[in-house]
Amino acid sequence: MCGIAGFFETSPCHDTADRDRIGRTMTDSLARRGPDGRGTWQEKDLPLLLGHRRLAIVDPSPEGAQPMESTTGRYVIVFNGEIYNFQALQADLRAAGISFRGRSDTEVMLAGFEHWGIDQTLQKLEGMFAFALWDRRDKRLHLIRDRLGKKPLYVGWAGNTLLFASELKALRAHPDFTPRISRQALTLYMRYGYVPAPFSIYDSVWQLLPGSRMMVAPGAPAAGTDLRPLMETYWSLPRTIEDARQHITDEDDQTARDAFEARLTRCVTSRMAADVPVGAFLSGGIDSSAVVALMQNLSTRPVKTFSIGFSESGFDESGHAAKIAAHLGTDHHAVTVTAQDAQALLPALPDIYDEPFADISQVPTALLAHEARRFVTVVLSGDGGDELLGGYNRHIFTPSLWRRLGWLPFPLRKAGGQAVQQIPPAYWNWMRPRHPQFGIRLHKAAGMLQAADPWQAYRYLTSHWQDPAALVPGGAEPPIPLTDPSWHPGGLTFAEQMMAADALAYLPGDVLTKIDRASMAEALEVRSPLLDAGLFAYCWALPLDKKIRGGQGKWLLREVLARHVPRTLFERPKQGFSAPIGSWLRGPLREWADDLLSESRLAEGGFLNPEPIRTIWNTHLAGHGQAETALWTVLMFQAWRARWMAAG
Repeated sequence: MCGIAGFFETSPCHDTADRDRIGRTMTDSLARRGPDGRGTWQEKDLPLLLGHRRLAIVDPSPEGAQPMESTTGRYVIVFNGEIYNFQALQADLRAAGISFRGRSDTEVMLAGFEHWGIDQTLQKLEGMFAFALWDRRDKRLHLIRDRLGKKPLYVGWAGNTLLFASELKALRAHPDFTPRISRQALTLYMRYGYVPAPFSIYDSVWQLLPGSRMMVAPGAPAAGTDLRPLMETYWSLPRTIEDARQHITDEDDQTARDAFEARLTRCVTSRMAADVPVGAFLSGGIDSSAVVALMQNLSTRPVKTFSIGFSESGFDESGHAAKIAAHLGTDHHAVTVTAQDAQALLPALPDIYDEPFADISQVPTALLAHEARRFVTVVLSGDGGDELLGGYNRHIFTPSLWRRLGWLPFPLRKAGGQAVQQIPPAYWNWMRPRHPQFGIRLHKAAGMLQAADPWQAYRYLTSHWQDPAALVPGGAEPPIPLTDPSWHPGGLTFAEQMMAADALAYLPGDVLTKIDRASMAEALEVRSPLLDAGLFAYCWALPLDKKIRGGQGKWLLREVLARHVPRTLFERPKQGFSAPIGSWLRGPLREWADDLLSESRLAEGGFLNPEPIRTIWNTHLAGHGQAETALWTVLMFQAWRARWMAAG
């Protein structure tokens, strides 16, 4: 895992020495992603620079350093990620008479490009990646992002120079870059809590979509051009789902259990390979517990596992994680997070997430990554299980609720939902004390019933603010894949539609962004076995009852876990990985929030309309609602703007 950056001047703007200095400055801004080395490379007869910061995981020798040239010198690459099947590819290439000087996956990729070509090699790669590949013969720069969006890649303009990098801070390090906030992107952010690809928070900067590639050549594109039309899909999520649905398996339960466990075991095995210490995140939930169970089954010594907890019982799963760790025999490390820990982390968040990002669990995730890095360099996680196997509450309860009540006239549903929301969540929690966060979930269900159709219900459940354009003067929501019907697979049930939508947008935009930035800020590599592209396609060929059964999601994963862990240790209502930000904002974090949410601070720059934000803040302080998600979204933008846009 590493950080990459570079640029291509459409017309020469700097001399060779200046370009080298700029390249080093850009890559050094990513030093936390790659503390083990740095390198830059320039083309001799063109104003092109590739830069790299290295986190040495496989083959830490000098032979694995980047930028790296292919054997013939045709290709030069800077690469962020890991290729899990590189040894199998290397064996195929050796059989074709190709020799290698080192043991890195980067060298195998380059050999593949030379032997099979870019397109065929790309289809063979299994892993997570974002890379820039320069073809010296054809004078083409290829920018490519992995299928599910595990690794980030930004592209944009600084005058006549095309820039690319793993993070926005590297683009900002170019002396010709002028940061301008995109009001369209800000509006999208206020709805989702992240800026969805292909947009970024800056005008003239974009994210490559997952599963996409882009090619740049001298003179094309013209400086300042919108780069979105240049993004080509080499792997399509909707097409993969539709293809899988054409081959639905009819396996019995026992066969499905065996097949799924065998596939997941292969994914875990390949992701345990490293020349550095490997551990795992263990929340105590189904996904991470299954991954750790298989890891421990494959290990000859206790796996180092890491969990995080809170003193607030409604958010604490650390006890469950400890019991599972004890049963499996792992070397377990647990950290309890307090409001003071969160307060100490706040100044660092805009540097960790250098684009506005608002998932409340980003706080414990960053603290967990910090703890894990004290002991290991690589961790495996359970990310992806919810999107793959119907694990979010909305996948299970929303279709059921819609079937029961969706037929009611819209005005009646709307009135009923509004009536439920008039009663504070705290009261509903008091009525159901054995169900953590019951009031918040009931309020979500009540809001969902006020939707006109199932798609609007999903949109309600995944929105931080329901009318973000009203918050951003001059703002509007541009089309994105999530709102484009052509990106939605056909022939799916409502639950499957939500699972596909989550994999398309929420997974790369929120889950994977959160884990990438939090882990790479600590030079920690996170690998997600459940997000193997082959496993993804396999699971979409399973009937829905292999995923959701008996009112519970992830049926197949539960069955596999039950082979290793007693059900009494993991069968409980889904809690989710979050933090008690709502109460912290009324307590230890109030002074910080009060400052950022003051009318004068909100009005700065004219990016936000203070009135609705002040109203919901005062309501939250009075204890009449649970608005922490909406407020956290504003707070993270305000903190980001104070750090990165202080001049205006």
